[in-house]
Amino acid sequence: MSAAAVVMMIIAMVTVWGGLIAAIVNLARHPEVAESEPEAPPVEL
Repeated sequence: MSAAAVVMMIIAMVTVWGGLIAAIVNLARHPEVAESEPEAPPVEL
């Protein structure tokens, strides 16, 4: 592989894995809170 291909591969890997790590950290800091009371089911007309 050429040097340009290796650089682009590294950039892509950092983007994907960095986004995954950022999402995990964000979810760990701000977990989703389950609603205490479920909404009523939609009424079909």
